[in-house]
Amino acid sequence: MMPPCIRVLHGPSLNLLGRREPSVYGDRTLREIDALLATEAEALGLTVDCHQSNHEGALIDLIHGALGPCAGILINPGAYAHSSLAIADALRAVSLPAVEVHLSNVHAREPARHRLVVAGACIGVIAGFGALGYALGLRALLPHIQRR
Repeated sequence: MMPPCIRVLHGPSLNLLGRREPSVYGDRTLREIDALLATEAEALGLTVDCHQSNHEGALIDLIHGALGPCAGILINPGAYAHSSLAIADALRAVSLPAVEVHLSNVHAREPARHRLVVAGACIGVIAGFGALGYALGLRALLPHIQRR
């Protein structure tokens, strides 16, 4: 039997991690975060299927595509977190447990980042712990996947 798969979605500009405002987002690259996730997933008896897109529609297609092959979703919607009803609706439509992750503490930043539209479609939000937040997100998904 295959271990449960978690679809990991990285939103806009996260492909530039490591050189994009390292004082805010840290110095780890997206490739390093994906490797951390693969290691953490294996330790938890999971697998990860990681994707990055700068396009809202592509992220929605990836959410829809998670229905069936995936047991849950770990998403960093980037700036879409604050505005995308479409991503929130897609998460609700697939009814998979989802956790929203942010590298920075969005609540300690400018007021426009305090409102999290996508979070309402998730079981929880982890913010401000850098790359560790992704590993925490996987751990947070585990009991919800095991109950299904």
